[in-house]
Amino acid sequence: MRVAHRFRTGLSAMADALFAIGLALLNPGVLALWLAGLVLSPVPVLGPELLGVTTTVVRWRADLERGLSTRAGVPIRRPYLPQPAGAEVGSRRWLKWVVTDPATWRDASWLVPGAIVGAVLGVITIAVVGYALIGVLLVPLWLFLGDIWFGYGVFWPTADLGEAWLALPQGMAILAAGLALAPLLRATNLRFGRLLLAPTHSAELRLRVAHLTVTRADAVDAQAAELRRIERDLHDGAQARMVSVGMTIGLAERLVRRDPAAALKLLAEARAASTTALVELRHLVRGIHPPVLAERGLEGAVQALVMSLPIRTDVTSHLPGRLDTPVESAVYFAVAEALANMSRHSNARSGWVLLRHADGVLFVQVGDDGDGGADPERGTGLHGIERRLDVFDGTVSVTSPPGGPTVVTMELPCALSSPRT
Repeated sequence: MRVAHRFRTGLSAMADALFAIGLALLNPGVLALWLAGLVLSPVPVLGPELLGVTTTVVRWRADLERGLSTRAGVPIRRPYLPQPAGAEVGSRRWLKWVVTDPATWRDASWLVPGAIVGAVLGVITIAVVGYALIGVLLVPLWLFLGDIWFGYGVFWPTADLGEAWLALPQGMAILAAGLALAPLLRATNLRFGRLLLAPTHSAELRLRVAHLTVTRADAVDAQAAELRRIERDLHDGAQARMVSVGMTIGLAERLVRRDPAAALKLLAEARAASTTALVELRHLVRGIHPPVLAERGLEGAVQALVMSLPIRTDVTSHLPGRLDTPVESAVYFAVAEALANMSRHSNARSGWVLLRHADGVLFVQVGDDGDGGADPERGTGLHGIERRLDVFDGTVSVTSPPGGPTVVTMELPCALSSPRT
């Protein structure tokens, strides 16, 4: 199994090397177009439009390399600063944003060195494996071609068929070495690209500030929306019922001497209305911060949550302590949203929830054995989860191939408080 895995990995690296050679051929042309756009940018109308198009091409090429690198296990984040509001493509504000962003110049400075390194390493990868394959196939080549090429020392110097047979084990050894070397060469190319395509330390700080600005605004908007919801629920629900209770009791006071039976009926109605108002207040409080969450923690609250589901759902928890209250609340409501989506859309027979904390990161997984094919772009549930967790630098990912299973994975950095007793 290990040999087969290494063989597949080597073949995959060879395919990537071929693709890298093809992409390397694009880089000089992309750089030439961008330089032309940069030189012509002062020309009215045409210059800014041309620079906008060529810069988009440069970033597309750099983003393509970042995507390939990330999928290959060498993650590279996009380093660009957020586009200013109102900065339309080709406008003076947009030009200033593009030209003053250091990431644009780093992309451009990577194009030629990246092409050279990618092409050289790709050619070495293909050449070693190709040379080895010729050695492995030297016997049939001798039988069909004779010494047209090989007898004169081209590729493999062999004087007769016997020497061609001796080339077989050598070719197999070189082939094995070439396939083992191919992933290393591919990783070297990707790491070289990361030197210029990844954000610098200052860019990381700027991106961090921009991310915090967005998440802070989202948190403020979410808090304002939550306050409006609470105010609306109180005004339309419990408050209206309590006003009705007060009016009913007032009528009962007027009727208590003239018509005691009617007064008793009104008091019974007031008691029923006050009971309903109390239930609504409990639901409202539960929506703000469920009492079970405060009493039993995240694990107990999630277990109580799955008991109300129509789908059998197992909860596995490895939390040796309690989370901070804001984090605990955000994760609880995120899990609740994921479970609600599972109940409504998955057609699943069973589901599971996994809670685990390791190395300062909370790992939450909600999955089911349903139909799969979930598209995060078609609903607002996942976006709501993202907004909740973004405040705590959390991430959300969804895996849902057709036929299932659907797995929602949430991760957020956090610390545990005192261990449970």
